Amino acid sequence: MTTDLRGVVVATALPYKEDPSAPAGLAVDFDKYAEHCDWLISNGCHGVGPNGSLGEYSSLTDEERRRVVQVAVEAVAGRGKVIAGVHGPGWHQAKKWAELAGEDGADGVLALPPTMYRASHTQVVEHYTRIADAGLPMMIYNNPFDTKVDLVPDLIAEIAQIPQVVAVKEFTGDVRRLFEIREKCDIDVIAGADDVLFELMVDGAVGWFAGFPNVFPAESRRLYDLMLDGQVAEARALYQHLVAVFRWDSRTEFVQAIKLSMDLIGRYGGPCRPPRGPLTPEHRAQVEAETKRAVSALEAAKNQA
Repeated sequence: MTTDLRGVVVATALPYKEDPSAPAGLAVDFDKYAEHCDWLISNGCHGVGPNGSLGEYSSLTDEERRRVVQVAVEAVAGRGKVIAGVHGPGWHQAKKWAELAGEDGADGVLALPPTMYRASHTQVVEHYTRIADAGLPMMIYNNPFDTKVDLVPDLIAEIAQIPQVVAVKEFTGDVRRLFEIREKCDIDVIAGADDVLFELMVDGAVGWFAGFPNVFPAESRRLYDLMLDGQVAEARALYQHLVAVFRWDSRTEFVQAIKLSMDLIGRYGGPCRPPRGPLTPEHRAQVEAETKRAVSALEAAKNQA
């Protein structure tokens, strides 16, 4: 069993096409999704993460959700990792998604705590222990804003005793936690929000479960490599061009914002299924402006190189 879930792993956005017979009139465009996964790997990303929050997993049918993982595995074709989101309200659901991910060829799983219940520490540990029975290496995901459950360092240290748990995706934005986690247990800390990547990697994060590499895959891989190599000044120069638009990854409208940025660079982002509606005119204008500034700065830097 590989235990390496490090690197730039992209939480993939999911494309839809209009179909009156599909949920909310939008069918998953699996052909576009396969092409997108291939594009990300071809541009240097280490892997893809289907069925994350960015992939709108909670808006999918069970059949769609399983097929998304299968398409990702087929498109990556062994050139990178596929870390499937297996989030569920209870361990019985999350474990089933983990078992299916294993059957379909995923390399690992990403798992939130119980998603619709403020679980106790004991219940959280049981949740992850049960998912681990599926046998795949696991990255636990700390997002207390969405789950109302905070995987504090002491709790992470307890969960890390489960052999399959090899990494934690840290989304709180509190960069002080990294050292405390590392002091308490031997687990890979993965940057879980794009706008704290620089700070977390300075402190020793070894991976990035990422949103905006859906838009800037090659530049994101370069940023990650610079940080990993300790070329902090060069990384800072690149990061400062991207961080304004990266901040959308930590906002409620992150799915819509990233899909709009994809549209702006000539990729296909497209609409979202409910409950996510269109961006407000103000938010749309801000995303457009910040994406265009990032693209212009990156082009200028490339011309000067």
